[in-house]
Amino acid sequence: MKLNYKKYGEGHPFIILHGLFGSLDNWQTHAKKIGEYYEVILVDNRNHGHSPHAELHTYDLMAEDLRELMDDLGIQEAIILGHSMGGKAAMRFTQLFPDRVKKLIVVDIGVKGYPMHHDAILEGLCSLDFDRITSRGEADKQLEQYVGNIAVRQFLLKNLYWVEKGKLAFRMNLAVLQEQMPEILKALPKQEVFTLTRFIKGELSNYILDEDIPELEEYFPDSDVVTIEGAGHWVHSEKPEEFIEAVLEFCLR
Repeated sequence: MKLNYKKYGEGHPFIILHGLFGSLDNWQTHAKKIGEYYEVILVDNRNHGHSPHAELHTYDLMAEDLRELMDDLGIQEAIILGHSMGGKAAMRFTQLFPDRVKKLIVVDIGVKGYPMHHDAILEGLCSLDFDRITSRGEADKQLEQYVGNIAVRQFLLKNLYWVEKGKLAFRMNLAVLQEQMPEILKALPKQEVFTLTRFIKGELSNYILDEDIPELEEYFPDSDVVTIEGAGHWVHSEKPEEFIEAVLEFCLR
């Protein structure tokens, strides 16, 4: 699959994979900063952003998508960073192609399976009738009935685009993401990888708990865990300076 991507900076390749319902646009500010030290490649995962839609959405397929992109770009080895779903895709890629990963950074996601917790978001997104809704404001008002957090709504509504004048649609493949949610939430296969790895977690997030850390170390023995105080699941947007410091300290040492 030919993934959509953008490049920033020069130097050793540094690839960033966004999370569920996101796109590479969410990472442009950080890419410019990291691009002062590396050639940053921002990627739209399958069924997101400007990348192609597909009927399946598994971590093995996302890993293969990334391998194909690296081959197309002539990249043998890269530092890879992934957030949430993108973090699991990055971990699976490292399990399957360890020689292609110089260092791995996983942002606020573990290797375990997660219970379904996107019900309200999915219900709200599916409730948007674009035959009736003709503005972003109307879409936000409708989504507010399901998602009270304005920051989360703004994040989700970044997926909207104008098909034509007065006609909105989602760039992401919502139907497939909803159908494939069990694959997105499932645990990674147990496989030990010795790639140098950093997990960055939000103090206020429950995606990586203290009791999860021994399991992370079983999968990635050469790893550490950095906690960003006062941050939730969107660590990079909630505490951007602390996040960048944790990333660059790990990469540049």
